Amino acid sequence: MPPKATSLPDVEFHPLTPNRWSDLETLFGPRGAIGGCWCMWWRLKRSDWERLRGSGNKRALKKIVASGAEPGLLAYADGQPIGWCAIAPREEYPVLDRSPTLKRVDDQPVWSVTCFFIARPYRRKGLQVALLKAAIEYAAHHGAAIVEGYPIEPKKSDMPEIYAFTGMASTFRKAGFKEVLRRSETRPIMRYWIND
Repeated sequence: MPPKATSLPDVEFHPLTPNRWSDLETLFGPRGAIGGCWCMWWRLKRSDWERLRGSGNKRALKKIVASGAEPGLLAYADGQPIGWCAIAPREEYPVLDRSPTLKRVDDQPVWSVTCFFIARPYRRKGLQVALLKAAIEYAAHHGAAIVEGYPIEPKKSDMPEIYAFTGMASTFRKAGFKEVLRRSETRPIMRYWIND
Protein backbone atom coordinates (compact mmCIF):
# COMPACT_ATOMS: atom_id res chain seq x y z
CA MET A 1 0.00 0.00 0.00
CA PRO A 2 1.49 3.39 -0.96
CA PRO A 3 2.04 5.88 1.88
CA LYS A 4 -0.72 8.41 2.51
CA ALA A 5 -0.25 11.34 0.13
CA THR A 6 -0.75 14.85 1.49
CA SER A 7 -0.58 16.45 -1.95
CA LEU A 8 -0.26 15.23 -5.50
CA PRO A 9 3.34 14.15 -6.21
CA ASP A 10 5.07 14.24 -9.57
CA VAL A 11 2.98 11.99 -11.78
CA GLU A 12 3.75 10.21 -15.06
CA PHE A 13 1.11 8.84 -17.43
CA HIS A 14 1.44 5.80 -19.67
CA PRO A 15 -1.02 3.90 -21.89
CA LEU A 16 -2.00 0.46 -20.68
CA THR A 17 0.06 -1.98 -22.76
CA PRO A 18 0.80 -5.68 -22.19
CA ASN A 19 4.03 -4.88 -20.33
CA ARG A 20 2.06 -2.68 -17.90
CA TRP A 21 -0.73 -5.19 -17.24
CA SER A 22 0.70 -6.22 -13.86
CA ASP A 23 0.61 -2.54 -12.80
CA LEU A 24 -3.12 -2.43 -13.54
CA GLU A 25 -3.59 -5.63 -11.50
CA THR A 26 -1.73 -4.00 -8.63
CA LEU A 27 -3.85 -0.85 -8.82
CA PHE A 28 -7.21 -2.61 -9.23
CA GLY A 29 -6.48 -5.27 -6.62
CA PRO A 30 -8.32 -8.57 -6.28
CA ARG A 31 -11.74 -6.91 -6.65
CA GLY A 32 -10.95 -5.56 -10.10
CA ALA A 33 -11.31 -1.92 -8.99
CA ILE A 34 -15.00 -2.03 -8.01
CA GLY A 35 -17.09 -5.18 -7.78
CA GLY A 36 -15.19 -7.22 -10.36
CA CYS A 37 -15.72 -4.65 -13.10
CA TRP A 38 -12.21 -4.55 -14.60
CA CYS A 39 -13.41 -1.52 -16.57
CA MET A 40 -15.76 -3.56 -18.75
CA TRP A 41 -19.04 -1.87 -17.64
CA TRP A 42 -19.46 0.22 -20.80
CA ARG A 43 -18.06 -2.45 -23.15
CA LEU A 44 -20.42 -5.38 -22.44
CA LYS A 45 -24.18 -5.96 -22.40
CA ARG A 46 -25.33 -6.12 -18.78
CA SER A 47 -26.09 -9.86 -19.03
CA ASP A 48 -22.55 -10.52 -20.32
CA TRP A 49 -21.00 -8.24 -17.71
CA GLU A 50 -22.82 -10.06 -14.90
CA ARG A 51 -21.88 -13.46 -16.31
CA LEU A 52 -18.22 -12.47 -16.62
CA ARG A 53 -18.06 -10.42 -13.41
CA GLY A 54 -14.71 -10.78 -11.69
CA SER A 55 -12.23 -13.10 -13.40
CA GLY A 56 -14.18 -13.17 -16.68
CA ASN A 57 -14.13 -9.40 -16.99
CA LYS A 58 -10.43 -9.44 -16.13
CA ARG A 59 -9.76 -11.92 -18.95
CA ALA A 60 -11.86 -9.81 -21.35
CA LEU A 61 -9.88 -6.64 -20.60
CA LYS A 62 -6.58 -8.51 -20.77
CA LYS A 63 -7.57 -9.83 -24.22
CA ILE A 64 -8.22 -6.24 -25.39
CA VAL A 65 -4.78 -5.18 -24.13
CA ALA A 66 -3.10 -8.25 -25.67
CA SER A 67 -4.64 -7.33 -29.05
CA GLY A 68 -2.53 -4.16 -29.08
CA ALA A 69 -5.35 -1.80 -28.09
CA GLU A 70 -4.61 0.70 -25.33
CA PRO A 71 -7.91 1.06 -23.42
CA GLY A 72 -6.73 3.72 -21.02
CA LEU A 73 -3.97 5.49 -19.13
CA LEU A 74 -2.19 4.60 -15.92
CA ALA A 75 -0.87 7.29 -13.59
CA TYR A 76 2.36 6.60 -11.70
CA ALA A 77 4.05 8.22 -8.72
CA ASP A 78 7.52 7.04 -7.73
CA GLY A 79 7.18 4.15 -10.16
CA GLN A 80 3.97 2.89 -8.54
CA PRO A 81 0.55 2.82 -10.27
CA ILE A 82 -1.80 5.24 -8.49
CA GLY A 83 -4.59 5.97 -10.95
CA TRP A 84 -6.49 4.86 -14.06
CA CYS A 85 -8.54 6.61 -16.73
CA ALA A 86 -10.35 4.67 -19.45
CA ILE A 87 -10.32 6.44 -22.82
CA ALA A 88 -11.05 5.13 -26.31
CA PRO A 89 -13.16 5.95 -29.36
CA ARG A 90 -16.82 5.94 -28.33
CA GLU A 91 -17.50 2.97 -30.62
CA GLU A 92 -15.60 0.78 -28.16
CA TYR A 93 -18.30 1.46 -25.53
CA PRO A 94 -21.54 0.15 -27.12
CA VAL A 95 -23.44 0.28 -23.82
CA LEU A 96 -23.38 4.10 -23.93
CA ASP A 97 -25.75 4.03 -26.90
CA ARG A 98 -28.14 1.71 -25.03
CA SER A 99 -28.51 4.35 -22.31
CA PRO A 100 -31.39 6.83 -22.79
CA THR A 101 -29.34 9.34 -20.79
CA LEU A 102 -25.96 8.85 -22.48
CA LYS A 103 -26.90 8.02 -26.08
CA ARG A 104 -25.14 10.04 -28.78
CA VAL A 105 -25.53 13.79 -28.87
CA ASP A 106 -24.85 13.93 -32.63
CA ASP A 107 -22.91 12.09 -35.30
CA GLN A 108 -19.54 13.74 -34.63
CA PRO A 109 -16.76 11.24 -33.88
CA VAL A 110 -15.63 11.48 -30.27
CA TRP A 111 -13.26 9.76 -27.90
CA SER A 112 -14.92 8.88 -24.60
CA VAL A 113 -13.60 9.06 -21.06
CA THR A 114 -15.71 6.50 -19.22
CA CYS A 115 -14.04 5.53 -15.97
CA PHE A 116 -11.56 6.51 -13.28
CA PHE A 117 -10.00 4.55 -10.46
CA ILE A 118 -7.70 6.28 -8.01
CA ALA A 119 -5.70 4.56 -5.24
CA ARG A 120 -7.19 5.62 -1.92
CA PRO A 121 -4.18 7.66 -0.66
CA TYR A 122 -4.34 9.81 -3.83
CA ARG A 123 -8.05 10.62 -3.89
CA ARG A 124 -9.17 14.26 -3.61
CA LYS A 125 -5.68 15.49 -4.57
CA GLY A 126 -6.39 16.62 -8.14
CA LEU A 127 -5.34 13.38 -9.84
CA GLN A 128 -8.59 13.09 -11.80
CA VAL A 129 -8.00 16.49 -13.39
CA ALA A 130 -4.42 15.48 -14.23
CA LEU A 131 -5.66 12.19 -15.72
CA LEU A 132 -8.25 14.05 -17.81
CA LYS A 133 -5.62 16.40 -19.20
CA ALA A 134 -3.38 13.42 -20.02
CA ALA A 135 -6.35 11.71 -21.69
CA ILE A 136 -6.96 14.79 -23.86
CA GLU A 137 -3.31 14.76 -24.96
CA TYR A 138 -3.46 11.02 -25.64
CA ALA A 139 -6.64 11.33 -27.73
CA ALA A 140 -5.23 14.32 -29.64
CA HIS A 141 -2.09 12.31 -30.42
CA HIS A 142 -4.37 9.66 -31.95
CA GLY A 143 -6.25 12.14 -34.11
CA ALA A 144 -9.28 12.91 -31.95
CA ALA A 145 -10.98 16.28 -32.34
CA ILE A 146 -13.45 15.90 -29.45
CA VAL A 147 -13.14 14.17 -26.08
CA GLU A 148 -16.42 13.41 -24.36
CA GLY A 149 -17.22 12.50 -20.75
CA TYR A 150 -20.25 11.36 -18.76
CA PRO A 151 -19.64 12.58 -15.21
CA ILE A 152 -21.95 12.79 -12.22
CA GLU A 153 -23.36 16.09 -10.95
CA PRO A 154 -24.30 14.95 -7.44
CA LYS A 155 -27.29 16.38 -5.59
CA LYS A 156 -25.41 15.94 -2.31
CA SER A 157 -21.75 16.52 -1.52
CA ASP A 158 -21.44 13.25 0.42
CA MET A 159 -22.16 10.88 -2.47
CA PRO A 160 -20.37 7.49 -2.08
CA GLU A 161 -17.27 7.26 -4.28
CA ILE A 162 -18.52 4.05 -5.90
CA TYR A 163 -21.12 6.08 -7.82
CA ALA A 164 -18.57 8.55 -9.14
CA PHE A 165 -16.48 6.16 -11.24
CA THR A 166 -17.28 8.21 -14.37
CA GLY A 167 -15.87 11.32 -12.66
CA MET A 168 -17.43 14.45 -11.22
CA ALA A 169 -18.76 17.26 -13.40
CA SER A 170 -16.71 19.77 -11.40
CA THR A 171 -13.55 17.84 -12.27
CA PHE A 172 -14.36 17.90 -15.97
CA ARG A 173 -14.99 21.67 -15.79
CA LYS A 174 -11.58 22.17 -14.16
CA ALA A 175 -10.02 20.30 -17.10
CA GLY A 176 -11.75 22.60 -19.62
CA PHE A 177 -14.78 20.49 -20.59
CA LYS A 178 -18.10 22.17 -21.43
CA GLU A 179 -21.56 20.73 -20.94
CA VAL A 180 -23.31 20.01 -24.24
CA LEU A 181 -26.45 18.15 -23.14
CA ARG A 182 -28.21 16.97 -20.00
CA ARG A 183 -30.99 14.40 -20.28
CA SER A 184 -30.87 13.67 -16.56
CA GLU A 185 -30.55 16.05 -13.63
CA THR A 186 -27.36 14.41 -12.41
CA ARG A 187 -25.72 13.23 -15.68
CA PRO A 188 -24.40 15.92 -18.03
CA ILE A 189 -22.61 14.99 -21.23
CA MET A 190 -19.48 17.13 -21.47
CA ARG A 191 -17.00 17.76 -24.26
CA TYR A 192 -13.54 19.12 -24.79
CA TRP A 193 -12.76 20.45 -28.30
CA ILE A 194 -9.08 19.82 -28.94
CA ASN A 195 -8.52 22.45 -31.64
CA ASP A 196 -10.57 25.26 -30.09
